[in-house]
Amino acid sequence: MSLDYTNDAELSKKLIEEVLEAYPEKGAKKRKKHLNVADGKSDCGVKSNVKSVPGMMTVRGCAYAGSKGVVWGPIKDMVHISHGPVGCGHYSWSQRRNYYIGTTGVNAFGTMQFTTDFQERDIVFGGDKKLEKTIDEINALFPLNNGISVQSECPIGLIGDDIEAVARKKAKETGKTIVPVRCEGFRGVSQSLGHHIANDAVRDWVLEKADVQWEGTDYDVVIIGDYNIGGDAWASRILLEEMGLRVIGSWSGDATLAELERAPKGKLNLIHCYRSMNYICRFMEEKYGVPWMEYNFFGPSQIEASLRNIAKQFDETIQQNAEKVIAKYRPLVDAVTEKYRPRLEGKTVMLYVGGLRPRHVVTAYEDLGMEIVGTGYEFAHNDDYQRTGDYVKEGTLIYDDASAFELEKFIEGLRPDLVGSGVKEKYPTQKLGVPFRQMHSWDYSGPYHGYDGFAIFARDMDMAINNPVWGLFQAPWKAA
Repeated sequence: MSLDYTNDAELSKKLIEEVLEAYPEKGAKKRKKHLNVADGKSDCGVKSNVKSVPGMMTVRGCAYAGSKGVVWGPIKDMVHISHGPVGCGHYSWSQRRNYYIGTTGVNAFGTMQFTTDFQERDIVFGGDKKLEKTIDEINALFPLNNGISVQSECPIGLIGDDIEAVARKKAKETGKTIVPVRCEGFRGVSQSLGHHIANDAVRDWVLEKADVQWEGTDYDVVIIGDYNIGGDAWASRILLEEMGLRVIGSWSGDATLAELERAPKGKLNLIHCYRSMNYICRFMEEKYGVPWMEYNFFGPSQIEASLRNIAKQFDETIQQNAEKVIAKYRPLVDAVTEKYRPRLEGKTVMLYVGGLRPRHVVTAYEDLGMEIVGTGYEFAHNDDYQRTGDYVKEGTLIYDDASAFELEKFIEGLRPDLVGSGVKEKYPTQKLGVPFRQMHSWDYSGPYHGYDGFAIFARDMDMAINNPVWGLFQAPWKAA
């Protein structure tokens, strides 16, 4: 296969055909709907948010992962109980790098793991009493926790534990917020439903019950859907506050329960990860009249556009401040692009991540002269792909809920200079001789949001692609 076809629509279509030929007829028919080449359609022409084909070995998470690992887990001053066997809790223990300020074990619990550690006896006789005992022990050992969430694992839904009754009882006894979350892993088709369930739990057990007295200003905003991976939310907060806005809450990286409770008092909700938190934004708009808008702080092009769009929602003072912030950081942007663009110009990238990054980071790469040749989501919905159509160019390979086999064939065919995906894909890709960056948790680097984050992003991409290690061995297709 000729390298001249890279990012060509015909090559992408040929790759899809080759992948589908390897499947049985029924499997190929199903998967064909999830693979396409961008042709200017607003929805990228792929089907999404349906069950994975059994045996396909996709990389999706479950509803429990979406609730505990994404939405609730980073809330630092609450204890989050993995209610069920120890395995799920251990696997999800501090997996993501949600930075927070606080003293672990005293007033912050993000990197601690709490589980009811189900045994056979609990499956047979139920775990309600064990859950009550666990809550009592937590309050005795960690009295400064401001609340507890109960994250249900699969067995809870199967045996019918009444976690809502336990939550109401313990909330009455302790005076604290106790939130039952019905996020059993088998629910839905991916972790996306876990996001939705978690948002509904925030609505029903936090916002609807909170009576917050808050002295607001005309410039109060809330960051929604930023999980502070490597300090991302802090980088975003710096820019917003330099504009003259007051960030009164950040969901849910480095967040407190109080920040959730006072969110409806804000003047504008700013959502970064649309897939995980759009539900609660829509609720706050309908119930409390708080408008919301998306923003993108990946790369200078989108940062500038987002700062100006945010500023338009406020008065001329904020709009003028936005221009001052953009001007302030322009020398930094110029220095970064001058250093790294000559080293990265023309390099091709394949992306395959979860919520927002398959579209949000596209222009950050383009700001460095790089080109996206393929992108897709693990658990997107149709509206995610509609938004993606605004970012990608015609001829870009699009894949939804791709299997390990499909990704490997696409990498072999497109032969990108860099792949950005998750930890499950990292080592197989590197064994193919292709540079890789972990785009779920920034490969222990970050932040990537904001202007300072762009400098780190550019450095990391350069280190990955231009690392001399790739000249020490051959990719399989070159060896052949």
